[in-house]
Amino acid sequence: MRMCIYGAGAMGISLGVLLDELSLDFITHNAQSVAAMNEYGARLVGTYNRAVRVKALLPTDMTGSYDVIILAVRQRENHAASLFLKPFLKDDGMLVTVQNGLPEAGLAAVFGKDRIYGCALSWSAEQEAPGVVRVTSDTGFHLALGAFGKGERLQELLPFFRRAGEVTVGDLAELRFAKLAVNASFSTLSALSGLSFGKLAKKHKRLALALMREVFSVARAAGCRTLPLNGHDLFRVFGGKFAGLLLPVAMRRYSDTRSGMLRDLCAGKRCDVDFVAGAAVRAGQTFGVPTPLLERAVALVHDVENGFAEIAPDTLRLLSAEQ
Repeated sequence: MRMCIYGAGAMGISLGVLLDELSLDFITHNAQSVAAMNEYGARLVGTYNRAVRVKALLPTDMTGSYDVIILAVRQRENHAASLFLKPFLKDDGMLVTVQNGLPEAGLAAVFGKDRIYGCALSWSAEQEAPGVVRVTSDTGFHLALGAFGKGERLQELLPFFRRAGEVTVGDLAELRFAKLAVNASFSTLSALSGLSFGKLAKKHKRLALALMREVFSVARAAGCRTLPLNGHDLFRVFGGKFAGLLLPVAMRRYSDTRSGMLRDLCAGKRCDVDFVAGAAVRAGQTFGVPTPLLERAVALVHDVENGFAEIAPDTLRLLSAEQ
């Protein structure tokens, strides 16, 4: 099969290196990354070290069509990316989004639901230099794969993604809401505070759990019976009375991880909060589930973007006051 990763940033590069597939094109708008990867390969450093030779391209250099396109751009780029990529995906091709949040419905509007598959990646990484990505978690590499439509070709994708790590196959909504519960909580709080996931789990566990539990309520209303993540059901682990004790333990291997949204904010860019915590808010509105804390968290991130609030641990007090 001819395949590409469209959006070879931190997560795209890390996944591509793990897949180590010679027919996999790495596509990015970053010309420096294209040049570096073509000359030196793509590299992972940190808790896991590996380098592979790759073929990297600018979007303007794409030709032909692909059996599989793995989408790893920021979600705010999805509509434009979908329209651009549609001619490059074969009529029977598959588009696999490895983004966070709930991106599949928007993609299905362009490609049709039966061509859309979702894959949640349970590690964290950040780009250190062109073509060089640092893995910032110590959890190993876990992937959760599901189909948005009928999933008739899911079994064809499975062996390919197993090259990257341990793969869980299941109901896509349950897989998505499991990852969303963590991202909507920890990624958002990290963006507001500047703190790592490990520090948030120790010092702000009540706030983190409150955000997660709002996502749990939405997930239940959406029909999710379990929230599987890395072999655990988040409903059971973080829905009970011992959640406060378990949270720092569960996040220990993400102790140095900071939100990608935080990096965007520090770089003066708009971040993807509307597509992470904001996705949970919109789903809550669809199912009639109130999400007041998530709504306040999204609004605070926008305040940071617009210069009305600062990235600091004390900013979290504005959320705590709303509880």
